[in-house]
Amino acid sequence: MREVLERLLPWWRDGHPVAMGTVVATWRSAPRPAGAAMLVSGDGEAVGSVSGGCVEGAVYELGQQVMGDGTPVLQRYGVSDEDAFSVGLTCGGILDIFVETVSKETFPQLEEVAADIEAGRPVAVATVIEHPDPNLVGAHVIVRPEGPPEHTHVLSERADEAIVDDARGLLAAGRNATLTYGPDGERRGEGMRVFVASYAPKPRMLVFGAIDFAAAVARIGSFLGYHVTVCDARPVFATASRFPDADEVVVTWPHRYLQEEVEAGRIDGRTVMCVLTHDPKFDVPVLEIALRLPDVAYIGAMGSRRTHEDRLQRLRDAGLTDEELSRLSSPIGLDLGARTPEETAVSIAAEIIALQWGGDGDRLSERSGPIHKHHEHDLTEPDPELDAELDPQAAPSS
Repeated sequence: MREVLERLLPWWRDGHPVAMGTVVATWRSAPRPAGAAMLVSGDGEAVGSVSGGCVEGAVYELGQQVMGDGTPVLQRYGVSDEDAFSVGLTCGGILDIFVETVSKETFPQLEEVAADIEAGRPVAVATVIEHPDPNLVGAHVIVRPEGPPEHTHVLSERADEAIVDDARGLLAAGRNATLTYGPDGERRGEGMRVFVASYAPKPRMLVFGAIDFAAAVARIGSFLGYHVTVCDARPVFATASRFPDADEVVVTWPHRYLQEEVEAGRIDGRTVMCVLTHDPKFDVPVLEIALRLPDVAYIGAMGSRRTHEDRLQRLRDAGLTDEELSRLSSPIGLDLGARTPEETAVSIAAEIIALQWGGDGDRLSERSGPIHKHHEHDLTEPDPELDAELDPQAAPSS
């Protein structure tokens, strides 16, 4: 929803009819992740994308239907569907898309949720996408890190507790997921499915060293959706004019800044750090702190192999263990043959993405199998029941 919120909110305020389709689950090589959204307005305008073009036409028609009768619909699109080629999902992926009307009646808290997202305050929207009671399909439970939940329909206390507890865990990790419960929130039951969309603050990218490579890294970090901070102790280099794509430029010693951010609780498991100074008086002290942190997404340091070996020895002399040193990506980036600052920034970004999603940097044209890796909450193994549902000929023999 975040990507279409700018268009959705004015329509919601004006009472303009609008349907929203949201990807709530994916399998195999699905083109868009869970959480991707598309709007269909009452006057026929389409905004956003749920599949990169594959099933937008079908979702557009479904959105018009849902606006007409007011009944939310959970629809599955897969390559084995008899109409797969007519809707265009020929990539082999499978998508579950939930289509609902969005109005002040169905989603009265939208403006408050939008304000939280805009201000960077963590908030999650849990939507009931399947339930034996059709009146509860489309119910929204608004979950924040603390405080009671808010919802548009009254769910049971048991269901509220289960959804809020699980949604807060997803919110802390910045993840979206579809959860399954019994109709009354039973954790081992079935019948109710809830999609949790987490709107956590942007993950952070800390760039230490105000050099020309840092400007390119800040630019690509911003493009990838990070909140980018450039930090350097030299005020003549650490200026906003040199780093227009950074969200903030801080003039202080990198290790002091990092320690302050750690103590303030602003470093988490999504944070990535790029140490670009390749000067031991700057990078060794900050790496001493960074490599001892229990949970960050990425720590990379620029420099030649000779610089890297010297840095490792200095860090060992400072008391770091081999296990702690193994977390350091140095020399930084993937081997793309990069030369310019911009090419080097692509190399660094590629390494961050590969580590996040389990890629290895090989050419896809030289590989076989699924294009997209999956996290633990995705379906990574073939599901005979799902295959049978999408293609009766795929059902296992008895």
